[in-house]
Amino acid sequence: MKIAVYQAQQFKNQFLNKRKSRSQANHVTQVAQEVIDAVYNQGEKALRSYIKQFDGSVPNELLVSDQERERAWQQVSERTVQALQNAAENIRTFHNKQLNQSKFMQHDEQIVSGQLFQPIDRVGIYVPGGTACYPSSVLMNAIPAKIAGVAEIIMVTPARDGQEIAPILSVAADIAGVTRIYKVGGIQAIAALTYGTESIPVVDKIVGPGNAYVAAAKALVYGDVGIDMIAGPSEVAIIADDSANPKHVAADLIAQAEHDVQARTVLFTPSAQLIAATKAELATQLETLPRTSIASEAILTNGALVQVSDLTEAFDLANMLAPEHLEIQLDHALSYLSHVKHAGSVFLGHYTPESLGDYYAGPNHVLPTSGTAKFSSGLSVDDFMKKTTFLYYSQQALATAAKDIVTLAEEEQLSGHARAVTKRLEVKKNDPSG
Repeated sequence: MKIAVYQAQQFKNQFLNKRKSRSQANHVTQVAQEVIDAVYNQGEKALRSYIKQFDGSVPNELLVSDQERERAWQQVSERTVQALQNAAENIRTFHNKQLNQSKFMQHDEQIVSGQLFQPIDRVGIYVPGGTACYPSSVLMNAIPAKIAGVAEIIMVTPARDGQEIAPILSVAADIAGVTRIYKVGGIQAIAALTYGTESIPVVDKIVGPGNAYVAAAKALVYGDVGIDMIAGPSEVAIIADDSANPKHVAADLIAQAEHDVQARTVLFTPSAQLIAATKAELATQLETLPRTSIASEAILTNGALVQVSDLTEAFDLANMLAPEHLEIQLDHALSYLSHVKHAGSVFLGHYTPESLGDYYAGPNHVLPTSGTAKFSSGLSVDDFMKKTTFLYYSQQALATAAKDIVTLAEEEQLSGHARAVTKRLEVKKNDPSG
Protein backbone atom coordinates (compact mmCIF):
# COMPACT_ATOMS: atom_id res chain seq x y z
CA MET A 1 0.00 0.00 0.00
CA LYS A 2 1.05 3.57 -0.58
CA ILE A 3 0.28 4.56 2.98
CA ALA A 4 2.61 7.35 4.03
CA VAL A 5 5.43 6.88 6.51
CA TYR A 6 6.29 10.00 8.48
CA GLN A 7 9.02 11.21 10.76
CA ALA A 8 7.86 13.04 13.87
CA GLN A 9 8.19 16.59 12.51
CA GLN A 10 6.49 15.63 9.25
CA PHE A 11 3.57 14.20 11.20
CA LYS A 12 3.25 17.41 13.22
CA ASN A 13 3.17 19.49 10.04
CA GLN A 14 0.77 17.25 8.12
CA PHE A 15 -1.62 16.18 10.89
CA LEU A 16 -1.28 18.25 14.03
CA ASN A 17 -0.88 21.68 12.51
CA LYS A 18 -3.44 21.26 9.73
CA ARG A 19 -6.29 23.75 9.99
CA LYS A 20 -9.77 22.35 9.41
CA SER A 21 -11.58 23.34 6.24
CA ARG A 22 -14.68 25.41 6.97
CA SER A 23 -16.44 25.32 3.57
CA GLN A 24 -17.82 21.81 4.02
CA ALA A 25 -18.77 22.53 7.64
CA ASN A 26 -20.56 25.74 6.63
CA HIS A 27 -22.66 23.92 4.01
CA VAL A 28 -23.63 21.18 6.47
CA THR A 29 -24.54 23.76 9.11
CA GLN A 30 -26.71 25.67 6.64
CA VAL A 31 -28.67 22.56 5.70
CA ALA A 32 -29.06 21.62 9.36
CA GLN A 33 -30.36 25.09 10.25
CA GLU A 34 -32.98 24.99 7.48
CA VAL A 35 -34.35 21.65 8.68
CA ILE A 36 -34.33 22.72 12.33
CA ASP A 37 -36.18 25.94 11.57
CA ALA A 38 -38.83 24.07 9.58
CA VAL A 39 -39.47 21.52 12.34
CA TYR A 40 -39.51 24.29 14.96
CA ASN A 41 -42.11 26.26 13.02
CA GLN A 42 -44.20 23.48 11.44
CA GLY A 43 -43.81 20.57 13.85
CA GLU A 44 -45.09 17.19 12.69
CA LYS A 45 -45.82 18.37 9.14
CA ALA A 46 -42.19 19.32 8.52
CA LEU A 47 -40.92 16.27 10.38
CA ARG A 48 -42.81 13.87 8.12
CA SER A 49 -41.85 15.83 5.03
CA TYR A 50 -38.15 15.49 5.80
CA ILE A 51 -38.50 11.81 6.66
CA LYS A 52 -39.98 11.25 3.20
CA GLN A 53 -37.32 13.43 1.53
CA PHE A 54 -34.32 11.79 3.19
CA ASP A 55 -35.55 8.22 3.83
CA GLY A 56 -37.88 7.69 0.89
CA SER A 57 -41.10 6.96 2.77
CA VAL A 58 -42.80 7.76 6.06
CA PRO A 59 -43.92 5.11 8.58
CA ASN A 60 -47.64 5.09 9.30
CA GLU A 61 -46.86 5.46 12.99
CA LEU A 62 -43.61 7.01 14.19
CA LEU A 63 -43.80 5.38 17.61
CA VAL A 64 -42.57 1.78 17.66
CA SER A 65 -45.49 -0.19 19.08
CA ASP A 66 -45.33 -2.73 21.89
CA GLN A 67 -46.21 -5.41 19.33
CA GLU A 68 -43.25 -4.43 17.13
CA ARG A 69 -40.91 -4.50 20.11
CA GLU A 70 -42.17 -7.94 21.11
CA ARG A 71 -41.88 -9.22 17.54
CA ALA A 72 -38.27 -8.04 17.33
CA TRP A 73 -37.25 -10.60 19.97
CA GLN A 74 -38.37 -13.37 17.62
CA GLN A 75 -36.25 -11.97 14.80
CA VAL A 76 -32.92 -11.87 16.64
CA SER A 77 -30.98 -15.06 17.30
CA GLU A 78 -30.63 -16.37 20.83
CA ARG A 79 -26.84 -16.15 20.50
CA THR A 80 -27.01 -12.47 19.61
CA VAL A 81 -29.45 -11.76 22.44
CA GLN A 82 -27.11 -13.48 24.89
CA ALA A 83 -24.14 -11.45 23.61
CA LEU A 84 -26.12 -8.23 24.08
CA GLN A 85 -27.13 -9.25 27.59
CA ASN A 86 -23.56 -10.16 28.53
CA ALA A 87 -22.26 -6.85 27.19
CA ALA A 88 -25.03 -4.96 28.99
CA GLU A 89 -24.11 -6.59 32.28
CA ASN A 90 -20.48 -5.53 31.90
CA ILE A 91 -21.54 -1.98 31.03
CA ARG A 92 -23.85 -1.83 34.05
CA THR A 93 -21.14 -3.11 36.39
CA PHE A 94 -18.66 -0.49 35.19
CA HIS A 95 -21.08 2.44 35.22
CA ASN A 96 -22.67 1.56 38.56
CA LYS A 97 -19.36 2.49 40.17
CA GLN A 98 -19.68 6.02 38.72
CA LEU A 99 -22.91 6.85 40.54
CA ASN A 100 -22.48 9.79 42.93
CA GLN A 101 -24.49 10.43 46.09
CA SER A 102 -25.62 13.84 47.27
CA LYS A 103 -23.14 15.45 49.65
CA PHE A 104 -24.05 17.24 52.90
CA MET A 105 -21.29 19.18 54.68
CA GLN A 106 -22.03 20.27 58.25
CA HIS A 107 -19.46 22.98 58.99
CA ASP A 108 -20.98 23.63 62.44
CA GLU A 109 -24.45 24.26 63.86
CA GLN A 110 -24.61 27.57 62.01
CA ILE A 111 -23.60 26.55 58.46
CA VAL A 112 -24.66 23.68 56.20
CA SER A 113 -23.69 23.31 52.54
CA GLY A 114 -23.55 20.57 49.98
CA GLN A 115 -24.43 19.30 46.54
CA LEU A 116 -27.50 17.46 45.27
CA PHE A 117 -27.06 14.88 42.52
CA GLN A 118 -30.34 14.50 40.63
CA PRO A 119 -31.11 12.74 37.33
CA ILE A 120 -32.20 14.59 34.21
CA ASP A 121 -35.94 14.08 33.68
CA ARG A 122 -36.03 13.06 30.01
CA VAL A 123 -33.17 12.13 27.65
CA GLY A 124 -33.14 11.56 23.91
CA ILE A 125 -30.79 8.99 22.40
CA TYR A 126 -29.87 9.19 18.74
CA VAL A 127 -28.96 5.84 17.16
CA PRO A 128 -27.88 5.50 13.50
CA GLY A 129 -29.96 2.90 11.70
CA GLY A 130 -29.67 3.35 7.97
CA THR A 131 -26.88 1.51 6.14
CA ALA A 132 -25.18 0.95 9.51
CA CYS A 133 -26.77 -0.54 12.60
CA TYR A 134 -25.17 -0.16 16.02
CA PRO A 135 -26.91 -1.94 18.92
CA SER A 136 -23.78 -1.32 20.98
CA SER A 137 -24.54 2.41 20.83
CA VAL A 138 -27.97 1.75 22.31
CA LEU A 139 -26.40 -0.02 25.28
CA MET A 140 -23.64 2.53 25.78
CA ASN A 141 -26.00 5.52 25.77
CA ALA A 142 -29.07 4.15 27.52
CA ILE A 143 -27.54 2.11 30.34
CA PRO A 144 -25.71 5.04 32.03
CA ALA A 145 -28.92 7.09 31.74
CA LYS A 146 -30.90 4.30 33.38
CA ILE A 147 -28.35 3.97 36.18
CA ALA A 148 -28.49 7.73 36.76
CA GLY A 149 -32.24 7.43 37.30
CA VAL A 150 -33.51 9.18 34.16
CA ALA A 151 -37.29 8.72 34.19
CA GLU A 152 -37.82 8.69 30.40
CA ILE A 153 -35.34 7.55 27.78
CA ILE A 154 -36.55 8.37 24.26
CA MET A 155 -34.71 6.71 21.38
CA VAL A 156 -34.82 7.87 17.76
CA THR A 157 -33.53 5.85 14.83
CA PRO A 158 -34.55 5.73 11.14
CA ALA A 159 -36.79 2.93 9.92
CA ARG A 160 -35.64 0.43 7.33
CA ASP A 161 -37.70 0.60 4.14
CA GLY A 162 -39.67 3.37 5.80
CA GLN A 163 -41.64 1.04 8.09
CA GLU A 164 -39.74 -0.79 10.84
CA ILE A 165 -36.49 -0.28 12.69
CA ALA A 166 -33.82 -2.97 12.76
CA PRO A 167 -35.03 -5.66 15.21
CA ILE A 168 -31.64 -5.84 16.95
CA LEU A 169 -31.92 -2.14 17.88
CA SER A 170 -35.31 -2.76 19.44
CA VAL A 171 -34.00 -5.71 21.46
CA ALA A 172 -30.99 -3.70 22.63
CA ALA A 173 -33.35 -0.89 23.65
CA ASP A 174 -35.40 -3.30 25.76
CA ILE A 175 -32.29 -4.69 27.42
CA ALA A 176 -30.99 -1.19 28.17
CA GLY A 177 -34.27 0.20 29.50
CA VAL A 178 -35.38 2.58 26.72
CA THR A 179 -38.87 3.92 27.37
CA ARG A 180 -40.03 4.80 23.85
CA ILE A 181 -38.61 4.44 20.33
CA TYR A 182 -39.47 6.65 17.36
CA LYS A 183 -38.81 5.89 13.69
CA VAL A 184 -36.98 9.04 12.69
CA GLY A 185 -33.36 9.92 12.08
CA GLY A 186 -31.19 12.71 10.74
CA ILE A 187 -31.37 16.42 11.46
CA GLN A 188 -35.16 16.22 11.74
CA ALA A 189 -34.88 13.79 14.67
CA ILE A 190 -32.60 16.18 16.58
CA ALA A 191 -35.01 19.06 15.92
CA ALA A 192 -38.02 17.00 17.03
CA LEU A 193 -36.34 15.98 20.29
CA THR A 194 -35.37 19.58 20.97
CA TYR A 195 -38.62 21.39 20.18
CA GLY A 196 -41.19 18.61 20.20
CA THR A 197 -43.89 17.70 17.68
CA GLU A 198 -47.38 16.31 17.98
CA SER A 199 -45.94 12.81 18.44
CA ILE A 200 -42.43 13.30 19.87
CA PRO A 201 -41.92 14.91 23.28
CA VAL A 202 -39.31 17.53 24.15
CA VAL A 203 -36.25 16.12 25.92
CA ASP A 204 -33.75 17.82 28.23
CA LYS A 205 -30.60 16.34 26.72
CA ILE A 206 -29.61 14.55 23.49
CA VAL A 207 -26.80 12.00 23.33
CA GLY A 208 -25.56 9.54 20.75
CA PRO A 209 -23.47 9.41 17.57
CA GLY A 210 -24.45 10.48 14.08
CA ASN A 211 -23.10 11.72 10.77
CA ALA A 212 -21.85 15.25 10.07
CA TYR A 213 -25.40 16.55 9.65
CA VAL A 214 -26.51 15.13 12.99
CA ALA A 215 -23.41 16.58 14.67
CA ALA A 216 -24.13 19.99 13.13
CA ALA A 217 -27.74 19.81 14.29
CA LYS A 218 -26.68 19.01 17.84
CA ALA A 219 -24.32 21.98 17.84
CA LEU A 220 -27.10 24.29 16.62
CA VAL A 221 -29.70 23.24 19.20
CA TYR A 222 -27.28 23.28 22.12
CA GLY A 223 -28.58 25.74 24.67
CA ASP A 224 -32.20 24.88 23.97
CA VAL A 225 -31.27 21.35 24.96
CA GLY A 226 -28.19 19.72 26.45
CA ILE A 227 -25.92 17.53 24.33
CA ASP A 228 -23.16 15.07 25.09
CA MET A 229 -20.50 16.25 22.62
CA ILE A 230 -19.88 17.18 18.98
CA ALA A 231 -18.38 13.98 17.61
CA GLY A 232 -16.05 13.95 14.64
CA PRO A 233 -14.67 11.00 12.65
CA SER A 234 -13.50 8.04 14.71
CA GLU A 235 -9.79 7.71 15.59
CA VAL A 236 -7.25 5.23 16.85
CA ALA A 237 -3.61 5.78 17.68
CA ILE A 238 -1.33 2.85 18.46
CA ILE A 239 1.97 3.06 20.30
CA ALA A 240 3.98 -0.09 19.68
CA ASP A 241 7.49 -1.51 19.48
CA ASP A 242 9.02 -4.76 18.27
CA SER A 243 7.13 -6.67 20.94
CA ALA A 244 3.91 -6.02 19.00
CA ASN A 245 2.55 -8.39 16.39
CA PRO A 246 2.16 -6.54 13.05
CA LYS A 247 -0.92 -8.64 12.28
CA HIS A 248 -2.58 -7.25 15.40
CA VAL A 249 -1.47 -3.69 14.68
CA ALA A 250 -2.80 -3.82 11.12
CA ALA A 251 -6.06 -5.44 12.22
CA ASP A 252 -6.67 -2.68 14.77
CA LEU A 253 -5.93 0.09 12.27
CA ILE A 254 -8.35 -1.51 9.82
CA ALA A 255 -11.01 -1.99 12.50
CA GLN A 256 -11.11 1.76 13.02
CA ALA A 257 -10.77 2.64 9.35
CA GLU A 258 -13.82 0.60 8.31
CA HIS A 259 -16.11 3.02 10.19
CA ASP A 260 -15.82 5.87 7.72
CA VAL A 261 -13.57 7.19 4.96
CA GLN A 262 -12.68 10.08 7.26
CA ALA A 263 -11.56 7.85 10.13
CA ARG A 264 -8.04 8.56 11.37
CA THR A 265 -5.58 5.72 12.03
CA VAL A 266 -2.05 6.31 13.31
CA LEU A 267 0.83 4.09 14.40
CA PHE A 268 3.68 5.54 16.47
CA THR A 269 6.73 3.29 16.73
CA PRO A 270 10.52 3.50 16.90
CA SER A 271 10.70 0.29 14.85
CA ALA A 272 11.24 0.54 11.09
CA GLN A 273 10.75 -3.21 10.97
CA LEU A 274 7.29 -2.96 12.53
CA ILE A 275 6.31 -0.25 10.06
CA ALA A 276 7.34 -2.37 7.08
CA ALA A 277 5.57 -5.46 8.43
CA THR A 278 2.43 -3.47 9.25
CA LYS A 279 2.29 -2.05 5.72
CA ALA A 280 2.45 -5.54 4.30
CA GLU A 281 -0.25 -6.78 6.69
CA LEU A 282 -2.54 -3.88 5.84
CA ALA A 283 -2.40 -4.79 2.16
CA THR A 284 -3.03 -8.47 2.86
CA GLN A 285 -5.88 -8.00 5.34
CA LEU A 286 -7.69 -5.35 3.32
CA GLU A 287 -8.02 -7.77 0.40
CA THR A 288 -10.58 -9.86 2.26
CA LEU A 289 -12.37 -7.12 4.22
CA PRO A 290 -16.05 -6.66 3.21
CA ARG A 291 -15.76 -2.88 3.72
CA THR A 292 -12.38 -2.69 2.02
CA SER A 293 -13.18 0.36 -0.10
CA ILE A 294 -14.07 2.44 2.95
CA ALA A 295 -11.17 1.22 5.07
CA SER A 296 -8.64 1.55 2.27
CA GLU A 297 -9.62 5.15 1.54
CA ALA A 298 -9.49 6.06 5.22
CA ILE A 299 -6.03 4.56 5.65
CA LEU A 300 -4.65 6.10 2.48
CA THR A 301 -6.18 9.53 3.13
CA ASN A 302 -6.05 9.90 6.90
CA GLY A 303 -3.67 7.14 8.01
CA ALA A 304 -0.07 7.50 9.08
CA LEU A 305 2.75 5.22 10.10
CA VAL A 306 5.04 7.42 12.17
CA GLN A 307 8.60 6.45 12.98
CA VAL A 308 9.74 8.09 16.21
CA SER A 309 13.11 8.23 17.88
CA ASP A 310 11.88 6.50 21.05
CA LEU A 311 8.77 5.76 23.08
CA THR A 312 8.97 9.11 24.85
CA GLU A 313 8.50 10.86 21.54
CA ALA A 314 5.68 8.45 20.70
CA PHE A 315 3.76 9.43 23.83
CA ASP A 316 4.47 13.12 23.24
CA LEU A 317 2.94 12.93 19.76
CA ALA A 318 0.01 10.85 20.98
CA ASN A 319 -0.74 13.41 23.68
CA MET A 320 -0.65 16.18 21.08
CA LEU A 321 -3.07 14.20 18.92
CA ALA A 322 -5.34 13.39 21.91
CA PRO A 323 -6.98 10.48 20.07
CA GLU A 324 -10.38 8.99 20.75
CA HIS A 325 -8.79 5.56 21.26
CA LEU A 326 -5.18 4.96 22.28
CA GLU A 327 -3.73 1.46 22.17
CA ILE A 328 -0.45 0.75 23.96
CA GLN A 329 0.87 -2.45 22.39
CA LEU A 330 3.97 -2.80 24.55
CA ASP A 331 5.19 -5.35 27.05
CA HIS A 332 4.30 -4.29 30.61
CA ALA A 333 1.82 -1.81 29.08
CA LEU A 334 0.23 -0.87 32.41
CA SER A 335 3.49 0.72 33.52
CA TYR A 336 3.14 3.25 30.68
CA LEU A 337 -0.33 4.48 31.68
CA SER A 338 1.15 7.44 33.57
CA HIS A 339 2.61 8.71 30.27
CA VAL A 340 -0.88 9.29 28.89
CA LYS A 341 -2.22 12.82 29.32
CA HIS A 342 -4.86 13.10 26.62
CA ALA A 343 -6.96 10.24 25.23
CA GLY A 344 -10.61 9.30 25.20
CA SER A 345 -9.95 5.72 26.28
CA VAL A 346 -6.76 3.67 26.66
CA PHE A 347 -6.30 0.01 25.69
CA LEU A 348 -3.34 -1.64 27.38
CA GLY A 349 -1.34 -4.64 26.23
CA HIS A 350 -1.19 -7.01 23.30
CA TYR A 351 -4.59 -8.60 23.91
CA THR A 352 -6.79 -5.55 24.44
CA PRO A 353 -8.09 -4.47 21.02
CA GLU A 354 -10.24 -1.38 20.73
CA SER A 355 -13.12 -3.66 19.65
CA LEU A 356 -13.22 -4.98 23.21
CA GLY A 357 -14.17 -1.53 24.44
CA ASP A 358 -16.55 -0.86 21.56
CA TYR A 359 -18.78 -3.78 22.41
CA TYR A 360 -18.20 -5.58 25.62
CA ALA A 361 -15.81 -4.76 28.43
CA GLY A 362 -17.80 -2.05 30.20
CA PRO A 363 -16.16 1.39 29.74
CA ASN A 364 -18.21 3.65 27.49
CA HIS A 365 -17.43 3.86 23.79
CA VAL A 366 -18.93 7.34 23.35
CA LEU A 367 -15.64 9.26 23.46
CA PRO A 368 -14.19 12.68 22.59
CA THR A 369 -12.73 13.01 19.08
CA SER A 370 -10.75 15.55 17.04
CA GLY A 371 -8.42 16.43 19.90
CA THR A 372 -11.22 17.27 22.34
CA ALA A 373 -9.88 14.66 24.78
CA LYS A 374 -7.59 17.51 25.91
CA PHE A 375 -10.56 19.06 27.71
CA SER A 376 -13.43 16.58 27.74
CA SER A 377 -14.26 13.00 28.69
CA GLY A 378 -16.21 10.01 27.50
CA LEU A 379 -19.89 9.51 28.27
CA SER A 380 -20.64 8.51 31.86
CA VAL A 381 -23.40 8.43 34.45
CA ASP A 382 -22.45 12.03 35.30
CA ASP A 383 -23.71 13.14 31.88
CA PHE A 384 -27.23 12.24 32.96
CA MET A 385 -27.07 13.93 36.36
CA LYS A 386 -27.55 17.54 37.41
CA LYS A 387 -25.46 18.88 40.27
CA THR A 388 -27.20 21.48 42.41
CA THR A 389 -25.37 23.14 45.28
CA PHE A 390 -27.21 24.25 48.42
CA LEU A 391 -26.35 26.48 51.37
CA TYR A 392 -27.76 27.37 54.79
CA TYR A 393 -26.46 30.13 57.11
CA SER A 394 -27.93 31.08 60.46
CA GLN A 395 -28.30 34.74 61.47
CA GLN A 396 -25.18 34.49 63.59
CA ALA A 397 -23.16 32.92 60.76
CA LEU A 398 -24.27 35.65 58.34
CA ALA A 399 -23.32 38.34 60.84
CA THR A 400 -19.83 36.86 61.13
CA ALA A 401 -19.36 36.87 57.36
CA ALA A 402 -21.14 40.19 56.69
CA LYS A 403 -18.12 42.50 56.78
CA ASP A 404 -16.23 40.48 54.15
CA ILE A 405 -19.29 40.17 51.90
CA VAL A 406 -20.07 43.89 52.05
CA THR A 407 -16.42 44.77 51.35
CA LEU A 408 -16.33 42.60 48.22
CA ALA A 409 -19.74 43.82 47.01
CA GLU A 410 -18.67 47.45 47.36
CA GLU A 411 -15.43 46.73 45.50
CA GLU A 412 -17.58 45.51 42.61
CA GLN A 413 -19.91 48.53 42.99
CA LEU A 414 -22.88 46.28 43.62
CA SER A 415 -24.46 48.03 46.57
CA GLY A 416 -27.65 46.00 46.23
CA HIS A 417 -25.67 42.86 47.01
CA ALA A 418 -24.26 44.49 50.13
CA ARG A 419 -27.70 45.70 51.19
CA ALA A 420 -29.14 42.18 50.88
CA VAL A 421 -26.79 41.30 53.75
CA THR A 422 -27.01 44.43 55.92
CA LYS A 423 -30.83 44.58 55.81
CA ARG A 424 -30.95 41.15 57.40
CA LEU A 425 -28.78 42.34 60.26
CA GLU A 426 -31.12 45.24 61.10
CA VAL A 427 -33.61 42.82 62.70
CA LYS A 428 -34.90 44.09 66.06
CA LYS A 429 -33.97 42.09 69.10
CA ASN A 430 -37.61 41.14 69.79
CA ASP A 431 -38.17 40.03 66.18
CA PRO A 432 -38.42 36.22 66.25
CA SER A 433 -37.61 35.82 62.52
CA GLY A 434 -34.19 34.56 61.45
